Amino acid sequence: MDEEYDVIVLGTGLKECILSGLLSVDRLKVLHMDRNDYYGGESASLNLVQLYQKFRNSDKPPPSLGPSRDYNVDMIPKFMMANGQLVRVLIHTDVTKYLAFKAVDGSFVYTKGKIYKVPATDVEAIKSTLMGIFEKRRARKFFIYVQDYNEADPRTHDGMDLSRVTTKELFAHFGLDDNTIDFIGHSLALHRDDRYLSEPALETVKRFKLYAESLARFQGGSPYIYPLYGLGELPQAFARLSAVYGGTYMLQKPDCTIEFDEEGKVRGVTSEGETARTKKVVCDPSYARNKVRKVGKVVRAICIMSHPIPNTNDSSSVQVILPQKQLGRRSDMYVFCCSYSHNVAPKGKFIAFVSTEVETSEPEKELQPGLSLLGPVDEMFIDVYDRFEPVNDWTLDNCFISKSYDPTTHFETTVQDVLAMYTRITGKVLDLSVDLSAASAADE
Repeated sequence: MDEEYDVIVLGTGLKECILSGLLSVDRLKVLHMDRNDYYGGESASLNLVQLYQKFRNSDKPPPSLGPSRDYNVDMIPKFMMANGQLVRVLIHTDVTKYLAFKAVDGSFVYTKGKIYKVPATDVEAIKSTLMGIFEKRRARKFFIYVQDYNEADPRTHDGMDLSRVTTKELFAHFGLDDNTIDFIGHSLALHRDDRYLSEPALETVKRFKLYAESLARFQGGSPYIYPLYGLGELPQAFARLSAVYGGTYMLQKPDCTIEFDEEGKVRGVTSEGETARTKKVVCDPSYARNKVRKVGKVVRAICIMSHPIPNTNDSSSVQVILPQKQLGRRSDMYVFCCSYSHNVAPKGKFIAFVSTEVETSEPEKELQPGLSLLGPVDEMFIDVYDRFEPVNDWTLDNCFISKSYDPTTHFETTVQDVLAMYTRITGKVLDLSVDLSAASAADE
């Protein structure tokens, strides 16, 4: 502790571990501390006994669920877009050598009370039962336009400047109906509400292209990949990376207190009577309660099942997005399922999560539309947590605080936060122009 560091990172959640890895690769001297005796913080993966200890105050799960050690249950379950920013970060840092991934079987959307496979190409649009015959033709034209769109080549723009044309105007240009717009916006472009409709269409088209490119990458049933043994592997992989580049790790450090000088700038972190000196601190909201504000609440059901989610082609791993409009809500609902195929449960067991932003005083009841899609459930645990975001001015105090994890079941918002924090800490933009073929997802 009695040393000077370039950066001290508090908490070993995924965001903090990615940042300590990136900063260590930049040859900064990093000290990484956590009050817990395990990696992962809020984004840890738990075995069955740990799950029961957390939610039931018991360490005796029923034998019918199988061996505890065969479970790796994510507390913040999220899939990765195969061509997305997180995969680029993994390749940029060479963390891929510590991890094995497998493609996710299915990507579905909930419309008019039913689950449908998300069509992502012009060919899939024609085959999809989501739309009537005339709408299929209109959707196909839109899909071809997006696939061919090249920002640098005006010939592909069809006379539209997408940095000015709103997304709503773009959809109107192709005559798409509300249901088609709903699944394109929420399950392909992964927008979390409908504000995007009045914003320039370019961002939505880029998101759409990312989805289609990710889908094509592994020729699977979805654009997503997921690590074998769960997401708990990710923070540990970045911690390993940081250590390789000279980062120092200290777990089980209680009462980590950020110290400030008389000007209000960070000067170090104290734990157990010792102070490590630094001019910059990175942390999750729990280490800086007086510098964050509550912005919402997430409710999540964790369900152990003995079967795949019905109507998903018996997929052993799957995402289902329930757009807000279909539920009469202000925010989307997300269903995530994985199983023994990703080594997160014993053979024949499936772990499903239903999560959303809390909108009422009865969070559990809000999950009902998602839970009703699952079929019989062996065991269910409910987790409700507050979401925080920083309110401090990091230019004045040098304290860089991550946002809490939202209910989305993909990593796009998480990585945006990490990359923005990296730029604030270092003053530079992370170069993610990498060779994507350097990473592959296992076939088996």
